[in-house]
Amino acid sequence: MSLCSLAPSLVRICTRPTLSWRSIHSSNTLPLPPSLTTLETLQHAREARQWLSQFRAAAAVPKHLVELTFSRSSGPGGQNVNKVATKVTARCQLDASWIPLWARESLMRSPCYVKSSNSLLVTSSASRSQALNVDDSLSKLHKLVVECASKVIPTPTSEGQRQHVASLRKEDAQRRIKQKNYRSQIKKSRSSKGWD
Repeated sequence: MSLCSLAPSLVRICTRPTLSWRSIHSSNTLPLPPSLTTLETLQHAREARQWLSQFRAAAAVPKHLVELTFSRSSGPGGQNVNKVATKVTARCQLDASWIPLWARESLMRSPCYVKSSNSLLVTSSASRSQALNVDDSLSKLHKLVVECASKVIPTPTSEGQRQHVASLRKEDAQRRIKQKNYRSQIKKSRSSKGWD
């Protein structure tokens, strides 16, 4: 095969659009959360919601942000479980920069929290493939952070909910006034009779 016959295919390969460093870098990292310890104001809640939507789009935690260890899994699988280390354990420090400050207290209450090392520990042995278990453990860790972070973020109140609460308060105030008037009438009737 001559070099001339390869030239058109080489030109095609060389002219294909390549991934830029920025797109590769952005696919391997997660958005950094805003440095908020509490979400007291509407602005803080809005910033946290924006971060959460970007974080959800990532779908899994990149491998380089966690410590992965492999071991032999238990259970069915024949000789495969005795020969291949397919069980995956993903460990991540709780004070990692990509974990939001406001979610850390909620993460500490999760069953995946390890107090002795102040870390999150997620395991996976669902598949006979080590690569699939790595993906599964990284997506479990991602899901855990999403759940704990979204629990703390206050949801915005809709106009319909506000009106409903206002009408309930108004009804409650009217009921209290009626009850007070009724009690007042009973007391007045007692004092007007007199005790002879």
